[in-house]
Amino acid sequence: MLIANSNLVPEWATWEEFRRLEQLGLTMYGQMTAGSWIYIGTQGILQGTYETFAAVARKHFGGTLAGRLVVSAGLGGMGGAQPLAITMNEGVGLIVEVDQSRAERRRRQGFLDEIAPTLDDALQVAQRSLRDRTPRSIALVANAADVLPELVRRGVRVDVVTDGNNLRGEAKEAGFAGAFSYPGFVPEYIRPLFAEGRGPFRWVALSGDAADIHRTDRLVLELFPENETLARWIRLAQDRVPFQGLPARVCWLGYGERALFGERIDELVERGDLRAPIVIGRDHLDSGSVASPYRETEGMKDGSDAIADWPILNALVNASAGATWVSVHHGGGVGIGNSIHAGMVAVADGTALGREKLRRVLTTDPGTGVMRHADAGYDEAKDFAKRSGIDLPSLER
Repeated sequence: MLIANSNLVPEWATWEEFRRLEQLGLTMYGQMTAGSWIYIGTQGILQGTYETFAAVARKHFGGTLAGRLVVSAGLGGMGGAQPLAITMNEGVGLIVEVDQSRAERRRRQGFLDEIAPTLDDALQVAQRSLRDRTPRSIALVANAADVLPELVRRGVRVDVVTDGNNLRGEAKEAGFAGAFSYPGFVPEYIRPLFAEGRGPFRWVALSGDAADIHRTDRLVLELFPENETLARWIRLAQDRVPFQGLPARVCWLGYGERALFGERIDELVERGDLRAPIVIGRDHLDSGSVASPYRETEGMKDGSDAIADWPILNALVNASAGATWVSVHHGGGVGIGNSIHAGMVAVADGTALGREKLRRVLTTDPGTGVMRHADAGYDEAKDFAKRSGIDLPSLER
């Protein structure tokens, strides 16, 4: 299956033109994994947020957010993942949300621990949790534009502050030229992972049986016991992350790891240890499948932020390698005119031909990311390519 969504000729790639064409029934919004038939609900953004906070903790706080206060705003579709991702990294989160119903929904889902009636109450709970190094997430129903200046006025020590989706881009459009004076989360924390082809790998049980996902959870822990961040995520996700739709799981795996894990899943299907085939894909926030200058490809070392050849090449390579379905989208996540990205899915069906396709796709897909970053001049990617036996003649020039 080949899928294309929202791909407009560049001069016409504006929200106004897109909305006009959408009203005529001529296009639809790509919206990344939803448009690629591999959307798994909030777990997807939750796991990516978890990995980002884990990277922050490794870089600044010795590997944990314990005793650290994280402040953010918004508990909607994307921001709603933050409170649980913070506590899964052992931190304390204060999340400001203007809509009471959104805060209540996240508390019911178990993504949020409590809703404080006032800022004083929220800070009291936060300070107690910080003192005890107890993970805790607190929501305050208010306007972040009021609360953040008040935190500064009170001299509250905040260790991490996060922004909303493409907030800096919107601020720049509104005339705030200094909006990009601090780096986005990808160049600051995620790019070293991208250089190794590492990113959000996900799989779905076509049987609809949660036991199939729980078996693959055990397989992850068996294959990669040395990855403490991964192990903590899998253990906590089993207890705290509900399935939305078919049972599914997501975790960050890199080049080599994805192919190994995919083959082992396929062996489980072949032996009958799983009730039905497993669909294997990934998020679009990946190392070689997106051009998004306001997020994933911001600040590339060689200045290639807006080069959209790589996601197109990624889609073509995955189709050639035998992916079950491949997609190319425009605009998802950061909006029309701001990104091009590609998705892929391969099915582990337990057959010899299926396994060969799976092996190729789960090698070429993250391999594109290593190539993209090596080509951009990242030494981490060049070194990783050499260690992994990836043949990149361009590195010899």
